[in-house]
Amino acid sequence: MAAMAMDGLFRSARLIYRTVEDTPEDEAFMHTIQSDVDAMANSDSGLLKPMTLQDSRKHKDYVANKTLLGVIICLAPPAARAGTPSLAAPIAPVPIGSIYLTAPKPGEAHHRHSYISIDIIAAYQRKGYGSEAIDWVMDWGFRIAGLHRIGIEAFSYNQGARELYERLGFVYEGCKRELLWFNGGWHDFLSFSILDHEWKARQERKLATVSKDTKKE
Repeated sequence: MAAMAMDGLFRSARLIYRTVEDTPEDEAFMHTIQSDVDAMANSDSGLLKPMTLQDSRKHKDYVANKTLLGVIICLAPPAARAGTPSLAAPIAPVPIGSIYLTAPKPGEAHHRHSYISIDIIAAYQRKGYGSEAIDWVMDWGFRIAGLHRIGIEAFSYNQGARELYERLGFVYEGCKRELLWFNGGWHDFLSFSILDHEWKARQERKLATVSKDTKKE
C-alpha cells in the first residue's frame, strides 16, 4: 500500500495547528485564553475568578506536555488559505485558540479513547473556526492516533455547544443532573461521543456529497 501524503496534516481549510512553544508570546496568548471569562464559563467547571499568570503557566504546561495532542489553533494568512503564492512579505499565522485531546490514564491506553477540549478567543468566535478545528482533531485522533472513541462535554446552559457537537456527528449520551452551579442556578453536565466507525461513515457521506456536487457541475 502506498504511503499517504502527510504534507497538510497539521492544517485545514483556514487553519494551521502548531505546537505550544515555551516562549513569552505563547505564555501571553495562553493567559489571554485563560482570562476570557465568557469562554471559561462555557468550558471549565471551576470557580470563576481572576486567572493568575501561574495558573496560565500550569494550563500551558498541561496542554503542551500532558495531553495526547495539544496545539495552538492559528488562522492561516489569506494567501495560504487561498492556496496561491504571494510576492509580498510573509504574514505570520495568527493564534486564535487552542485544542487538545486528553492522554489516557496510566494503564488505560488499550481502551483507545480520549476527550476534546477547545477554546477560541472571543474575537474569532462564531466564525466556524471551532467546528473546523474539532473536525480536524477528530481526523487526527481516529486516522493518526488510532482512537476508537472521542468524547466531548458541555454545560446545559450552553445550548450552542450542544447543537454544534451534534451537527459534527457526536451522539448525546446523557447528563449528570444539576451538577453545576452557575450564575445563580443549577445546570446539567452533558456528555457526547463519536466512535471511529461513525466518524468514518460520516466522512464517506461527505465525500459522496462532494463527488455528487462535482458531477453536477
